Amino acid sequence: MGTAPSMIDTLSEAQKNAAANPAKGHESIVVLDFGSQFSMLIARRVRELNTYCELLPHDTPKERLDGMDVRGIILSGGPNSVYENEAPVAPDWVWDSGLPVLGICYGMQLMAHQLGGRVGPGAEREYGPAMVHRDQAAPLLDGLPPDFEVWMSHGDRLDAVPPGFTSYASSGNSPLAVMADLERGYYGLQFHPEVVHTPRGKDILRNFVQGVCGCEGTWTPGNFIEETIANIHAQVGDGRVICGLSGGVDSTVAAALVHRAIGDQLVCIFVDNGLLRAGEAEEVVTTFRRNMQINLVHVEAEDEFLAQLAEVTNPETKRVRIGNTFVRLFERESRAIQDARFLCQGTLYPDVIESGSHGKGASTIKTHHNVGGLPADMKLGLVEPLRYLFKDEVRRIGEALGLPHEMVWRHPFPGPGLAIRCIGEVTREKLEILRLADRIVMDEIREAGLYGDIWQSFAVLTDTKTVGVMGDFRTYGYAVAIRAVVADDAMTADWARLPHELLARMSNRIVNEVHGVNRVVYDITPKPPGTIEWE
Repeated sequence: MGTAPSMIDTLSEAQKNAAANPAKGHESIVVLDFGSQFSMLIARRVRELNTYCELLPHDTPKERLDGMDVRGIILSGGPNSVYENEAPVAPDWVWDSGLPVLGICYGMQLMAHQLGGRVGPGAEREYGPAMVHRDQAAPLLDGLPPDFEVWMSHGDRLDAVPPGFTSYASSGNSPLAVMADLERGYYGLQFHPEVVHTPRGKDILRNFVQGVCGCEGTWTPGNFIEETIANIHAQVGDGRVICGLSGGVDSTVAAALVHRAIGDQLVCIFVDNGLLRAGEAEEVVTTFRRNMQINLVHVEAEDEFLAQLAEVTNPETKRVRIGNTFVRLFERESRAIQDARFLCQGTLYPDVIESGSHGKGASTIKTHHNVGGLPADMKLGLVEPLRYLFKDEVRRIGEALGLPHEMVWRHPFPGPGLAIRCIGEVTREKLEILRLADRIVMDEIREAGLYGDIWQSFAVLTDTKTVGVMGDFRTYGYAVAIRAVVADDAMTADWARLPHELLARMSNRIVNEVHGVNRVVYDITPKPPGTIEWE
């Protein structure tokens, strides 16, 4: 029996669920998102304390927390001023919950505004590093020195604390930089403890999560694996699962989890879209067929993908067409697989956030092919065991599953592959140029012993051609950009300070070994304002 058009309609609601809530049975912290660019970092920092944390829209109803063991609430920063008309506010249930509450930046100002304090425009804006002086002891600041560095990002400031609150610290431009009502467990920080530019920020969050909220840190990779396997069993039943493999860490860990849960009920389909790096297709087949003993169907589909990408230059159109083609091929192949009812994907939490699908008012940064690129009429239920995880958490899960180190710590590779690193129209000729340049970049970084120090590195084939001189002849060739970033997560990143000698070797090899390229540039843009990928 193949995958009939109505197959999805026969699934139970539990089976249709993309990912069971990992908060079940675990103490949790909830972050209410008011639109800060750092909101996801708050959740990630809390999870580093082995405490489950979920980011929710600021107007989330209390019923959304049913079934969760919520121990505390964090109000994120945001771009608004609390005194503006229609500025977002925290729902009443936050103050009625009896739970500890931590307000960060806008969250602190909102706490003050809603509870009877006074907030107004600052005499000066405060962006960047600042020194905070602790005026008196408070549980949130336990273990910190009297003066500590923080990262500020605000134009308003607190002028008067609400009734019951006390000021505990100040900065040069913020006389009320930390406030607290110890009796109710309410704390406010004018600065951002979640960013790396606040060196003791993790200690502050630990004081809140463990000291104030009493969380014991029970959310571990081992627990996650055990619970996820049980969830997959409940969702899938005796149906078959098809997993889309790319060879990257996300799809690999997702496949390993599902295979651990259901064994031969898993069939992996590797769609060779012709958009992979040099030698990757062969590596995927060897790894999954021979090493992991997983059922693998290899689909060579370069012609189909390139036909869909012909004359396409818009990056969002590229992503959607690649995603649609990918799913259509899956549906075609699934008809030969009896009882194929589910599609397993390595979707991550940042994918969901950047695609703007995590809550009302979210901004779409870029559409991820496995989020916004899926067609509405797809006939397979989704199994997404990693949907609530960050990249570093996925790697911890991979290590706990016993996957090879080189696979777990492989640099991220986007689902649309080289198509979004080939600016403008994608052609076979341009892809071959890009593969050769990319291989040189990766070889040189490995040879320099820097692969493990870099979050992501690759070459980009720009759509710009430049004049050059080679062998006394005028040339008109492509410019290749090298991109290398360091990061703790995919939400923010900084450009890697690669040695000049290394960059020189890369440039020399690319212009000499890659026909059609006569210029190499290095991208020194952090994220934000840029993204890691160029498209």
